Amino acid sequence: MVMTEDGKLPPLLVRKESRFTRMAKRPRVDIEFHDLCFSVRSAGVRSGRRSILKGVCGKFRPGLLSVIMGPSGAGKSSLMNVLAGLVTAGVTGTINTNGQPRQLKLFHKLSTYIMQEDLLQPHMTVQENMEMAASLKVGREMSHDEQLAAVEEILETLGLLECRTTLTDSLSGGQRKRLSVALELVNNPPVIFLDEPTTGLDVVAIQHCVQLLKLLASQGHTVVCTVHQPSAMLFNAFDHVYLLSRGQCVFQGQPRALVPFLAEQGLECPINHNPADFILEMVQGENAGNVTMLSAEMMNGRVTAKLDTETNTVRLASVFTDDTQMPQYDYALMFKKDSHWSSDFPTSFFMQFIIILRRMLLQKSRNTVALWLQFVHHLGLGIILGSLYFGVGNDATKPFVNFKFPLCCLVFFMYTHVMTPALLFPTEVKILKREYFNRWYGLKSYFMALTCSTAPFMIIFGMIFTLFAYLLCGHPVEISRFLLFSLFGILVGMVSEGLGLIMGSIFNVVNGSIMAPATVAPMLVLSAYGFGHGTAMEPVMTVLSGFSYLRYGLVGLTSALYSHGRAPLYCDDVFCLYKDPKRLLRDVGMDGASTLLQVVALVGFIFLYRTIAYFALRYRLTIEFSNKLLSYIAKILRRK
Repeated sequence: MVMTEDGKLPPLLVRKESRFTRMAKRPRVDIEFHDLCFSVRSAGVRSGRRSILKGVCGKFRPGLLSVIMGPSGAGKSSLMNVLAGLVTAGVTGTINTNGQPRQLKLFHKLSTYIMQEDLLQPHMTVQENMEMAASLKVGREMSHDEQLAAVEEILETLGLLECRTTLTDSLSGGQRKRLSVALELVNNPPVIFLDEPTTGLDVVAIQHCVQLLKLLASQGHTVVCTVHQPSAMLFNAFDHVYLLSRGQCVFQGQPRALVPFLAEQGLECPINHNPADFILEMVQGENAGNVTMLSAEMMNGRVTAKLDTETNTVRLASVFTDDTQMPQYDYALMFKKDSHWSSDFPTSFFMQFIIILRRMLLQKSRNTVALWLQFVHHLGLGIILGSLYFGVGNDATKPFVNFKFPLCCLVFFMYTHVMTPALLFPTEVKILKREYFNRWYGLKSYFMALTCSTAPFMIIFGMIFTLFAYLLCGHPVEISRFLLFSLFGILVGMVSEGLGLIMGSIFNVVNGSIMAPATVAPMLVLSAYGFGHGTAMEPVMTVLSGFSYLRYGLVGLTSALYSHGRAPLYCDDVFCLYKDPKRLLRDVGMDGASTLLQVVALVGFIFLYRTIAYFALRYRLTIEFSNKLLSYIAKILRRK
């Protein structure tokens, strides 16, 4: 990072003169915490819980770029998560905003959390991402023209105006980081949390990032970020440093006060040595004993260090009563008075649904590679399957081959639509987690839009597959029969997609790719069980088969082909037992099956699986649930 001779950053590469005048007005918010403790479940500790934060105190103010530092395992990410409200279980102590107890529901409306990974919506331009974010995060608080003006101002200020028509996948690392910040700025949150914002960036991109954060802080935002081990230049660029080690505060104050403070404690930092590296070396390994000494001197965060430039000595002052303390501001009154803040989200459920659905359809339509792959997949397998069973659909001498055709169609719809979300949805969950936590929209509207966005493509491509497979197999050219056959195939696909969403909501890509086939395999066995048994199928197996949605799909597909007044099949022999289609249905145990019952059952499974997927996704987004679940699993494995 290039700096000037006086140790300051060079002139901003973004527009410093911009004051975000077109954005929604927000109050300044400071954050102070007293005796903050945080513990997690741990089977390896006698008490059953392991302490991460040990009664730390501190304060982060607007107008300052604050950084939380510390060695690995020091608790910096935990402190960030607790302050942001991402973690609430296992937390004790008090957190105040503007001198008042933090109200988490209101605080979420005034803060944003920008995570380490730049998770952006693909196949959308910078301008489109910003406009979508503004529509969701600002809503009725500003008119559409005002939203566009605010977006224009943010893009210009952050140096993204020249790439406004560029797709996010084509942005550089620094541009992606700036866009991640820009998306969260559209509603002008007073408090901004950033997790490792400089990770993965080159020197120039880091310079841009730090300049941007300093600009935001200078305009009244409370900016708090975590950095693992900054360079000396990056360390001196921060306004306020909060150092953690072993869950305790070992330093808080101005960066330039660190070296004199350590010298007063008998820890001399060598000349030309990075102060950030030195303090980290002094609080771990063989020097871990210094943690107690430094934490006691800093009163575990109750005091802050300031450098007296005249005497070059460090002055320790109370962090809660010094002259920079913010005046109290009851932002809860704004919540009560302003109707735009009276609901959980800036926009209504219906508007969220429309905006998210439009975004999903736009991305799917632009993902031409995926669309062509789906088209080739459905068309190619439809032709291949129809060729394998070419002309046998009306051949009474090959009854069992006739039964295999709907079974193969069943397998196609099952695996195609259960594996797609199991493999792709875990990536979408990462983006969802960021947007959902930052209060862009509700989970119900998102899940409804997700369901509706996949249906048109599933219907179109499913019809392409069934059209070629059905005609090549030689079944009667009857529109009603073909549509009924296609209906059951699409219903099976929708149920399978719901099952795949369950897998994608619970597991990562690797585990989901294993669990999805392992789950549908026994269902497939149950669906085909009883083939050739006719009406002699055991009652127990009949009940078990009812738990497999594939059974209803197979019955529906077979009945669509051979019932509903199907004419006798062609037979070139003297006698054909299965010339009458009803005999085939009888011997495979499907005679007299109600088509309506199969449709109702499949629709019921659609709602059942998607409901399970919704709640699985809801708990996936709750970090406390994830921690408890992992802890319980670990205990079970240890007992075994």
